[in-house]
Amino acid sequence: MLSASSSPVRRSDGVSAHLRKLVADLGERFWILPGAMVLLGVLLAVGLVSADRSGLVPEWLIQSSWLYSGGGTGTRTLLGAVASSTIGVAGTVFSITIAARSLAAGQMGPRLLRNFTRDRGNQFTLGVYLGTFSYALMVLRSVRTHSEGEFVPHLSLRVGILLAFGCVGTLVFFVGHMAGRINVDTVIELVSEDVRTAVGRLMVDKAQPLPPPEEFWPGATSVTDARRGYLQQLDGEGLAAWAAENRTEIRLLVRPGDYVFPGASIALVFPAADGVDAAILRATALGPQRVSSADLEFAVRQLVEVAVRALSPGINDPHTAMSVVDRLGAVLCDVVRLHFPTGVFLKDDKVALVVPSTDYAGLADAMFHMIRQNGSSSPAVLMRLLEVFASVASCERDSGRVNTLRRHASLVVDDGRRTTGNQADLDDILARHQHFLTITRGHLPRGNETGEAA
Repeated sequence: MLSASSSPVRRSDGVSAHLRKLVADLGERFWILPGAMVLLGVLLAVGLVSADRSGLVPEWLIQSSWLYSGGGTGTRTLLGAVASSTIGVAGTVFSITIAARSLAAGQMGPRLLRNFTRDRGNQFTLGVYLGTFSYALMVLRSVRTHSEGEFVPHLSLRVGILLAFGCVGTLVFFVGHMAGRINVDTVIELVSEDVRTAVGRLMVDKAQPLPPPEEFWPGATSVTDARRGYLQQLDGEGLAAWAAENRTEIRLLVRPGDYVFPGASIALVFPAADGVDAAILRATALGPQRVSSADLEFAVRQLVEVAVRALSPGINDPHTAMSVVDRLGAVLCDVVRLHFPTGVFLKDDKVALVVPSTDYAGLADAMFHMIRQNGSSSPAVLMRLLEVFASVASCERDSGRVNTLRRHASLVVDDGRRTTGNQADLDDILARHQHFLTITRGHLPRGNETGEAA
């Protein structure tokens, strides 16, 4: 842990960061919705059995053909069949599903298995089966035969039969749902939606102030951290408020998604202030893996992993890689009118906290470097990269961002010259590069319109 300080630190500094981490962790848990539905099934069984015992169900309804009017032995048989069949089907279906997902993960990347645990359709299906199983057990325990002082919960049994039919419908839904979910195009679209959501959540509409120059920090005091793990959540507002209250400025050296190494510097503070180590401890939440809630590049890297897997020699599927490149280009078009946060937190018009942040160049590097490196031997992928760069440049008006696209286009052409043995293929690559240059000629150097690093 960070070395503690005797100076008081506001409790609000890190509560929200750790609370957000808890909420994010719960959102990743597969058992939350099924567990809630199991509890609902138990409560429903208790309530309906109580209604049957209280005599609230009229006699004419009990004798109706719509309700089961048999004895205790038949009731036990029916409920036992419902319970055994639902738990059996649930186990079989989900065993097959996990096996299918594991095979799909070999082609699209093991990190995408987390999308299975987050899928509400999968959670709902398991919840329906386990909830019905729990309901049937709870009702079954109340049934009494004639020798035991007969009690047959007619209404509860009828609801159990309806739940069994509901399980049949849920099975049909689940088969279709899973057939679509393991389709590579569907997976790409789902991950693309995660990227678009991250862009909408993490980017801003107006330009933010630039951080202080590097010359500001040489005399700053270094703060080390004995923890290890990925920075998952950061309470930037709380930490900035603490810095302003203590008349200091803090520069974090890591951002959400970065790995914190034990004993390494995590921040610089100028001037030195008592309690800064404890404030940083409370304002940061670490975990064993990266999460997408506060890390734009993580969502992008998930999409890139699908393309890199598709370009591996064992799979050799350039069409999937080109589909990923199309989605990445669409994301860059989405950010045309948006600004990247600079990571500067102001309090009373003074810099209180500076956090490293992703800029356009860093985002483009995360999107295209690995795809280009792994697809350098595929002229089709290189040509598609240049076509996407041209499409993005046609809607981009910031000269710094266009220069970033020019740099990536030059890297693509360099790889094409180096790896393409067929002159006709190389000519196609060069023709697309020339088309890209034609589109970007209108972007003369005129400064960075968004005020961010290119």
